[in-house]
Amino acid sequence: MQFSITPSSREPIYAQIMHRVREAIANGELKPGDRLPPVRELAEQLVVNPNTIAKAYSTLEREAIVYTKRGAGTFVAEVGSDLAQVEKRDRLTRQVDRLLTEAIHLGFARQDVERLVGERAKRFSFPKGDE
Repeated sequence: MQFSITPSSREPIYAQIMHRVREAIANGELKPGDRLPPVRELAEQLVVNPNTIAKAYSTLEREAIVYTKRGAGTFVAEVGSDLAQVEKRDRLTRQVDRLLTEAIHLGFARQDVERLVGERAKRFSFPKGDE
Protein backbone atom coordinates (compact mmCIF):
# COMPACT_ATOMS: atom_id res chain seq x y z
CA MET A 1 0.00 0.00 0.00
CA GLN A 2 1.37 3.38 -0.98
CA PHE A 3 0.65 6.42 1.17
CA SER A 4 0.77 9.92 -0.22
CA ILE A 5 -0.46 13.25 1.06
CA THR A 6 -1.21 16.60 -0.48
CA PRO A 7 0.34 19.23 1.79
CA SER A 8 -1.56 22.03 0.02
CA SER A 9 -4.94 20.35 0.61
CA ARG A 10 -7.46 21.90 2.96
CA GLU A 11 -7.95 18.45 4.45
CA PRO A 12 -5.67 17.92 7.47
CA ILE A 13 -2.81 15.48 6.91
CA TYR A 14 -4.07 13.04 9.57
CA ALA A 15 -7.47 12.99 7.82
CA GLN A 16 -5.80 12.31 4.45
CA ILE A 17 -4.01 9.33 6.01
CA MET A 18 -7.25 8.04 7.54
CA HIS A 19 -9.03 8.42 4.19
CA ARG A 20 -6.26 6.47 2.41
CA VAL A 21 -6.45 3.61 4.94
CA ARG A 22 -10.26 3.44 4.64
CA GLU A 23 -10.01 3.51 0.85
CA ALA A 24 -7.38 0.73 0.81
CA ILE A 25 -9.61 -1.43 3.02
CA ALA A 26 -12.69 -0.70 0.91
CA ASN A 27 -11.02 -1.64 -2.37
CA GLY A 28 -9.38 -4.78 -0.95
CA GLU A 29 -5.83 -3.44 -1.03
CA LEU A 30 -5.72 -3.94 2.76
CA LYS A 31 -7.41 -6.92 4.37
CA PRO A 32 -8.24 -7.79 7.99
CA GLY A 33 -5.05 -8.67 9.82
CA ASP A 34 -2.76 -6.70 7.49
CA ARG A 35 -0.18 -4.57 9.30
CA LEU A 36 0.00 -0.82 8.70
CA PRO A 37 3.40 0.83 8.43
CA PRO A 38 4.94 1.75 11.80
CA VAL A 39 4.29 5.35 12.91
CA ARG A 40 7.92 6.46 12.67
CA GLU A 41 8.49 4.78 9.33
CA LEU A 42 5.40 6.37 7.75
CA ALA A 43 6.24 9.76 9.29
CA GLU A 44 9.69 9.62 7.68
CA GLN A 45 8.24 8.51 4.34
CA LEU A 46 5.69 11.35 4.28
CA VAL A 47 8.00 13.87 5.99
CA VAL A 48 5.45 14.68 8.70
CA ASN A 49 5.47 14.73 12.48
CA PRO A 50 5.03 11.22 13.95
CA ASN A 51 2.24 12.64 16.14
CA THR A 52 0.23 13.22 12.96
CA ILE A 53 0.45 9.54 12.04
CA ALA A 54 -0.28 8.52 15.64
CA LYS A 55 -3.39 10.74 15.62
CA ALA A 56 -4.65 9.12 12.41
CA TYR A 57 -4.03 5.61 13.72
CA SER A 58 -5.60 6.31 17.13
CA THR A 59 -8.70 7.82 15.51
CA LEU A 60 -9.01 4.80 13.22
CA GLU A 61 -8.63 2.58 16.28
CA ARG A 62 -11.43 4.41 18.13
CA GLU A 63 -13.59 3.79 15.06
CA ALA A 64 -12.65 0.07 15.23
CA ILE A 65 -11.14 0.15 11.74
CA VAL A 66 -7.72 -0.85 13.05
CA TYR A 67 -6.38 -2.29 16.30
CA THR A 68 -3.00 -2.11 17.98
CA LYS A 69 -1.03 -5.00 19.45
CA ARG A 70 1.46 -3.61 21.90
CA GLY A 71 4.95 -4.11 20.55
CA ALA A 72 3.70 -5.63 17.30
CA GLY A 73 2.07 -2.74 15.44
CA THR A 74 -1.24 -1.56 14.07
CA PHE A 75 -3.42 -3.95 12.09
CA VAL A 76 -6.61 -3.83 10.01
CA ALA A 77 -9.60 -4.97 12.07
CA GLU A 78 -12.32 -7.36 10.95
CA VAL A 79 -15.21 -5.61 9.20
CA GLY A 80 -17.75 -4.38 11.71
CA SER A 81 -15.78 -5.20 14.83
CA ASP A 82 -16.96 -3.30 17.91
CA LEU A 83 -18.53 -0.38 16.05
CA ALA A 84 -22.25 -0.24 16.78
CA GLN A 85 -24.44 -0.89 13.75
CA VAL A 86 -26.44 2.28 14.40
CA GLU A 87 -23.28 4.40 14.49
CA LYS A 88 -22.03 2.86 11.25
CA ARG A 89 -25.34 3.55 9.53
CA ASP A 90 -25.40 7.14 10.83
CA ARG A 91 -21.88 7.75 9.55
CA LEU A 92 -22.73 6.32 6.13
CA THR A 93 -25.96 8.33 5.99
CA ARG A 94 -24.04 11.58 6.59
CA GLN A 95 -21.62 10.71 3.80
CA VAL A 96 -24.42 9.83 1.38
CA ASP A 97 -26.24 13.07 2.24
CA ARG A 98 -23.07 15.05 1.43
CA LEU A 99 -22.72 13.21 -1.88
CA LEU A 100 -26.35 13.82 -2.83
CA THR A 101 -26.19 17.49 -1.85
CA GLU A 102 -23.13 17.94 -4.06
CA ALA A 103 -24.80 16.06 -6.94
CA ILE A 104 -27.84 18.34 -6.73
CA HIS A 105 -25.67 21.47 -6.73
CA LEU A 106 -23.82 20.14 -9.78
CA GLY A 107 -27.13 19.60 -11.58
CA PHE A 108 -27.12 15.79 -11.83
CA ALA A 109 -30.40 13.92 -12.31
CA ARG A 110 -31.29 11.24 -9.78
CA GLN A 111 -30.93 8.47 -12.38
CA ASP A 112 -27.42 9.65 -13.29
CA VAL A 113 -26.34 9.59 -9.65
CA GLU A 114 -27.82 6.12 -9.08
CA ARG A 115 -26.12 4.78 -12.22
CA LEU A 116 -22.75 6.29 -11.30
CA VAL A 117 -22.90 4.97 -7.73
CA GLY A 118 -23.76 1.51 -9.06
CA GLU A 119 -20.87 1.60 -11.53
CA ARG A 120 -18.40 2.78 -8.89
CA ALA A 121 -19.62 0.23 -6.31
CA LYS A 122 -18.51 -2.59 -8.63
CA ARG A 123 -14.88 -1.50 -8.04
CA PHE A 124 -15.01 -2.15 -4.29
CA SER A 125 -14.93 -5.27 -2.13
CA PHE A 126 -18.18 -5.35 -0.18
CA PRO A 127 -18.84 -8.03 2.44
CA LYS A 128 -20.54 -11.12 1.04
CA GLY A 129 -24.31 -11.40 0.95
CA ASP A 130 -25.44 -8.26 -0.88
CA GLU A 131 -24.68 -9.09 -4.50
